[in-house]
Amino acid sequence: MPDPLPPRGTDWATLKARMADYATGDVRWREGKTAVYVFNAGPEVEQVQKEAYALFQSENGLGPAAFPSLKRMEAEVVGFGLSLLHGPEGAAGVITSGGTDSITMALKAARDFARKEKGVEGPLNIVLPRSAHPAFDKACAVMEIEVRRVGLRDYLADPEAMAAAADAATVMIVGSAPNFPYGLIDPIEALSELAVARDLWLHVDACVGGYIAPFVRMNGGDVPTFDFALPGVRSMSADLHKYGYCAKGASTVFFRSEALMKFMIFDFKDWPGGRMVTPTLAGTRPGGAISAAWAVMNFLGVEGYRAKHALVTEAREKIAAGAEALGFRVLGRPQLGLLAFSRDDIDCVAVWGKLRERGWFSGVTTEPKSLHLMLSPVHAQVADQYLADLAWAAEAVGGVAAKAEARYS
Repeated sequence: MPDPLPPRGTDWATLKARMADYATGDVRWREGKTAVYVFNAGPEVEQVQKEAYALFQSENGLGPAAFPSLKRMEAEVVGFGLSLLHGPEGAAGVITSGGTDSITMALKAARDFARKEKGVEGPLNIVLPRSAHPAFDKACAVMEIEVRRVGLRDYLADPEAMAAAADAATVMIVGSAPNFPYGLIDPIEALSELAVARDLWLHVDACVGGYIAPFVRMNGGDVPTFDFALPGVRSMSADLHKYGYCAKGASTVFFRSEALMKFMIFDFKDWPGGRMVTPTLAGTRPGGAISAAWAVMNFLGVEGYRAKHALVTEAREKIAAGAEALGFRVLGRPQLGLLAFSRDDIDCVAVWGKLRERGWFSGVTTEPKSLHLMLSPVHAQVADQYLADLAWAAEAVGGVAAKAEARYS
């Protein structure tokens, strides 16, 4: 039986205490022990998120005429993103509720473009690497588009195999920057060349990397070109609530031109309520997500982002080196904030379970079985502790000499 609504209200102090009690079993992300779901840039950024969100939590981005403040803030955030991702003159975009929303709307635009501009009829398909995010499959399920997933080469998209899988009914090809399972940037330049040669719509899923890769490059990191600087890229997704450190849920979807973005817009007027125009899957658009994104980006600026992301890459490099010293192998050559590492002689999922006993919560990759970390600035402070516990966990499941733990204690 579902819980009935209480017949009488409860005072806020009691409810607040009850909520805190409910949260006792949640992961301890503020201690830096969570490397998935939460992007912890520190208490100052968290305060900006909360206060800026609260200032506009009741406003609705659906009504720009009613709330020109939100329209202005959204336009500025979109401009920030396009400038970081080398958007050309005339490029456009909007804030969405998250990566799935951004991906769905980009696919909707590509589908409508294929139907209306290229005259493609009959069943449609999308070609993407096996490592691409399942959000594409969800969007294709909604739009009844065939998904053609192609095998990887060294954990990366295989442009030749994708070219072979694409045909006249392909509405989109996809590359990731980076892919989620391994944290690796696909060969976007080669995919761009394919897109130009075959007149294909290339979408770059930079939901994870869009707001970290430009700053890692500024810090001297070897980040390949993956954005609108490549002529074949027609659309991109980049999540503000990941490495933009903005409040959930906020993402951005970008297009090379306003003309391409118009295929995303839903515009309907054949009902008694008047014309309804929405750029995203949702109608109501929480004002707090827009205002918090604007506030955080202005609070950090280029200098702040470079400093935060330097901590991320520092943590990644330290943990990668430490894991390798313990006999793990890092999959590929991660360049941003994600990495996966594995060992053939022990069960990495069992190691993950042992780490949970000491409060660590991260992801796993299944092909091959690996430990998966999505790092935040706070992890630079706890990298040594993580490596000590990793050594303990690996030994506990039968793989590492006891002296390895002492090295990081």
